[in-house]
Amino acid sequence: MVATMERGYRYRFYPTRTQAELLTKTFGCVRLVYNLGLQARRDAWEQRQETLGYPATSALLTGWKKTPEFAFLNEVSCVPLQQTLRHLDTAYSKFFNGEARFPRFKSRKRSRRSAEFTSSAFTFRDGELRLAKLMETPLAVVWSRPLPDGAVPKTATVSQDRAGRWFVSLRIEAPVATAPPTTKMVGIDAGINRLLTLSDGDPVDNPRQEHRERAALARAQRSLARKEKDSRNREKARVRVARVHARVADRRRDVWHQVTTRLVRENQVLVIEDLAVNNMLKNRRLARAISDASWRMFRTLLEYKAREYGRTLIAVPRWYPSTRLCSACGVRAEKMSLSVREWTCTGCGTQHDRDVNAAHNILAAGLAVTACGADRGPQRGTTSRAGSRR
Repeated sequence: MVATMERGYRYRFYPTRTQAELLTKTFGCVRLVYNLGLQARRDAWEQRQETLGYPATSALLTGWKKTPEFAFLNEVSCVPLQQTLRHLDTAYSKFFNGEARFPRFKSRKRSRRSAEFTSSAFTFRDGELRLAKLMETPLAVVWSRPLPDGAVPKTATVSQDRAGRWFVSLRIEAPVATAPPTTKMVGIDAGINRLLTLSDGDPVDNPRQEHRERAALARAQRSLARKEKDSRNREKARVRVARVHARVADRRRDVWHQVTTRLVRENQVLVIEDLAVNNMLKNRRLARAISDASWRMFRTLLEYKAREYGRTLIAVPRWYPSTRLCSACGVRAEKMSLSVREWTCTGCGTQHDRDVNAAHNILAAGLAVTACGADRGPQRGTTSRAGSRR
C-alpha cells in the first residue's frame, strides 16, 4: 500500500467581476462571524462562567442569519462561515494546550482575506473548479502543476493577498515523496555573504532579493506617503508597495524550495544550527540582511521535507562555538569579528575558511549527538589569547 499524506496545492486564478464581488463579500462575512463567535465565547465565560464550543456557536450563527442586522450573511455560502467557527474552536484548543496565544479579533485591514470551502461547497471535475453560489462559471485557475492522478480535493481555500492577487489552495491526499537511500551527510552553516555553506565546501550564493528591489520599494513607499489618507490613490499606491514585497517574497521562497529539495534528496543526515533569529534581528546593522536571508523559512521547509523524505535532521544548540573551533584539532580560538573570513589555528596551523570550518564542526557535533545521545562536540581544548593550550 502506498503511503500518503495530506498536501496543499496552491494555484493562482483570475476571477470575473461577479466572482470577485461575491468572494470579497464572503471574506467580510467570514471575518464578521469569527469576531461574533469570539465575542460570544468571551461574554459567556465572563458573565456566566460558561464555555461555548463549536456546536453552540454554530447554533448562534443560525440565529444571527435570521436577524435583520445580519441577514446579509445569507447571501454567501454557509460553509465558509461554519468553517471559520471551527477555526475559532481550534484556536481556543491551541491556546489551552499552550501552543498559541489567546485568539484575537480579526481586523479588516490587517487580517488575511480567506475563505475555506469543504467538499460539499465546491465541485472539481475535468479540471474545472466551481464554488458554491458561483456554480455557473468555473474559476479561471492557472494549473501551474498537475494534481496527482486520481486526487480528490478535500477542501478549497480561496484567498487574496495584499497585492490583490487571488489564489486557491486545494488540500488532497497525495503519495509521500520518496528518494533512494543514501549514506551522504552534510553540515549546513547559514550566513549572509553566502546564504549557506555546506561541509563539503559547496556554497549557496545569497541572491539578496530585497536588496535588488530596494530602489523600487523606496519609490513606491515615497509615493504612498504622499497620498491622502483613505483615498483611492492611496489604496492604489499601497497595492504597488505590496506588489514589490510580493515579488521579493516569491523569489525568496522559490530559491529556498529549490535549495531545500536538493539538500533533502541528496543527503540522509542534515545538521543545522538552532539559530535564535529573533534575537539576531535586534542587531540594527544586520537586521535587514538577516530578514532578507529568511533563515526561519529555510528551517521550516527543511523540517517538513526531511520528515516527508524520511531523512534525519539534527539541530545543533545555538551556543555551540562552531566558528571558533578548529575542525582539524578541536582547539578553540579567541573571539573573532564578523569581518574575519579566514583564520589560522594556533594549535595545528591549519588555515580555515570561516564558514566551511563552521559547517564541518556543525556536522561533527550533529553526528556526536546522534552517536552519544548528548550535546557533545569535537572540542578537545581551548586556547588563551596568547594561543597556549589549556
